[in-house]
Amino acid sequence: MTLSMTPSEKKAIDTIRTLSMEAVQQANSGHPGTPMALAPLGYLLFNEVLKFDPANPAWLGRDRFVLSVGHASMLIYSLLHLAGVKQLDAHHQPTTEPAVSLDDIKNFRQLNSRCAGHPEYGHVSGVEVTTGPLGAGVATSVGMAIAAKWFAGRYNSSAHKLFDSNVFAICGDGDMMEGVTAEAASLAGHLKLSNLCWFYDDNKITIEGSTNLAFTENVGKRFEAYGWNVLQVDDVNDLPALRQAVETFRKTENKPTLVIVKSQIGFGSPKLAGSHEAHGAPLGEEEVKATKKVYGFDPEKKFAVEPEVYQTFADGIGQRGMALRTEWDKQFDEYRQQFAEQAGELAKITAGELPDDWDAEMKPFSTDPKGIASRVSSGKILNQLASKLPWMLGGSADLAPSNKSNLTFLGAGEFSAETPAGRNFHYGIREHAMGAVTNGLTLSGLRAYCATFFVFADYLRPAIRLSALMKIPAMYLFTHDSIGVGEDGPTHQPVEHLASLRAIPNVAVFRPADANEVSESYKAAIRLKETPSVLVFTRQNLPTIDRTKFGSAEGTAKGAYILAKETGASVPEIILLATGSEVGLCLDAWEKLTAEGIKTRVVSLPCFELFERQPVEYRNEILPPSVKARVGVELGIEQGWRKYLGDNGVFLGMTGFGASAPAEVLMKHFGFTAENIYRLAKQIQTK
Repeated sequence: MTLSMTPSEKKAIDTIRTLSMEAVQQANSGHPGTPMALAPLGYLLFNEVLKFDPANPAWLGRDRFVLSVGHASMLIYSLLHLAGVKQLDAHHQPTTEPAVSLDDIKNFRQLNSRCAGHPEYGHVSGVEVTTGPLGAGVATSVGMAIAAKWFAGRYNSSAHKLFDSNVFAICGDGDMMEGVTAEAASLAGHLKLSNLCWFYDDNKITIEGSTNLAFTENVGKRFEAYGWNVLQVDDVNDLPALRQAVETFRKTENKPTLVIVKSQIGFGSPKLAGSHEAHGAPLGEEEVKATKKVYGFDPEKKFAVEPEVYQTFADGIGQRGMALRTEWDKQFDEYRQQFAEQAGELAKITAGELPDDWDAEMKPFSTDPKGIASRVSSGKILNQLASKLPWMLGGSADLAPSNKSNLTFLGAGEFSAETPAGRNFHYGIREHAMGAVTNGLTLSGLRAYCATFFVFADYLRPAIRLSALMKIPAMYLFTHDSIGVGEDGPTHQPVEHLASLRAIPNVAVFRPADANEVSESYKAAIRLKETPSVLVFTRQNLPTIDRTKFGSAEGTAKGAYILAKETGASVPEIILLATGSEVGLCLDAWEKLTAEGIKTRVVSLPCFELFERQPVEYRNEILPPSVKARVGVELGIEQGWRKYLGDNGVFLGMTGFGASAPAEVLMKHFGFTAENIYRLAKQIQTK
């Protein structure tokens, strides 16, 4: 159906289609069919619907657009190019450089092109989130919608509606099948996110063929059960029907909206339209030419964009976006005069900065041989920090009373449809979605955290990996960090998880040894701007170390530091290295070894990632290369430790799963005692 389009609209839409299929063809790699099918929807959203200024794509009051079907990346690249979106600099300020040039499109999926295989946040302006893993995009969009509600709840005044933005996402059958989508949609319906609109491309095609092979459910009924408003558009080429759906979405209160859109994959291709063969492979040179003829384009011209197409977008999103942003800036100037404090907060959020007094409430813990569990000290410190950081917020997957992640200070409040400025979130038992939502909140400028038991980090791993890839400072809090969980047994006792998360590039994994290391871990994590943090805490009590006798916990910021120094020597005979609860055991062993005149050093190693970022001189100072006798101790598997232990070092850790028994019984059973560390140290010293 093309009768519902004007000639200029058809030209613009077909240009999106030709750019998409030509880029895939030239790269000999990619997914042409979905961009060809969804070009009308992409055109409508960008040129008529989105509150978005191409000249300033980081404008705080903008709508967000998420292409959850990241394999259809040429759709967004074509739109960013035709709309004239400008690239942001390192400080998120707009430049005169196009975010996507025609040369970038010609070099789709090639080295140094901004047009990567799947859209990457931070790589090209106008891409709001890295997508590709199906379900992750729409789940993250829920976090963005929550953030928009939160901004409105905290900062809007009766006279200033600075924040009334919407979040639009395009998803497909793959998204609908992924479990994370179900969790996120359920949460969005519960929270009544009326500013969230997903367009579901119901094209009935997956890589293997028809969706009838594996997916025959009634998606609309499912979303109605979630509490969504469900609309139908029978043909994506019917622009008036799409406009009506958007209008209905805008008028819908107390519900998110799902628009089920029928499309034909590979639209216009004489041989491949409607076929799964148009999904994940180039059409072929001859089929590209034949398809151009169907569109009325010259089959011999490649990457052709008529001047009138650029003008269509300039007259649409260009003028409309600039007018909206200019009006917003004017309103914000008025707002600043009346609400200086709130405007100052927004300025810092935009710049990615912290309040001047953000650590004012974070006080040192006194020495205490009995100590407290690091999950408990974490809860205290989290509240101290968040009380001075108004845009820090988060929640847990139904475990806040256990992992101490609730914000309990006056005014923290609970986030809900009725109280959108609340800072405590209740995710229910939806760990997959919780991680993605945390990313969405963080991408919106908030300092967001989420919390659960460490063994359930497996459920959040995809979100953590995307945080690292996007270089955003999301925070993941995990408690019950080891076999110290005790009687719950091996299903709840993480042993491989530290190594697993340390294996992800650009993730700072903290496992602090006492309350003061917990405090310093939070300080280090909150300063990170391009690295997500994982903070891992115990269930069992940890002695609060005497810092008048041992090294300052401020060394946590460098990832590793000398906690107990060798006596009467500049270089030790043996080094004991540990993280978390095992540091205290090493200190006990150090006392005994030192009493015997063995020059022993204890190194606390709370964060491998930060230690690796230190100059080699510092690393060699902490771990002198000449000292080969080393014992590493951690309630986890050895993977990742050998670089600190060398070939001659010994590792005391887990070699299998745990067991069900009281924690103190398990510690002895698996050899995690000061006496065993002492024995290993003596053995390695004599080699």
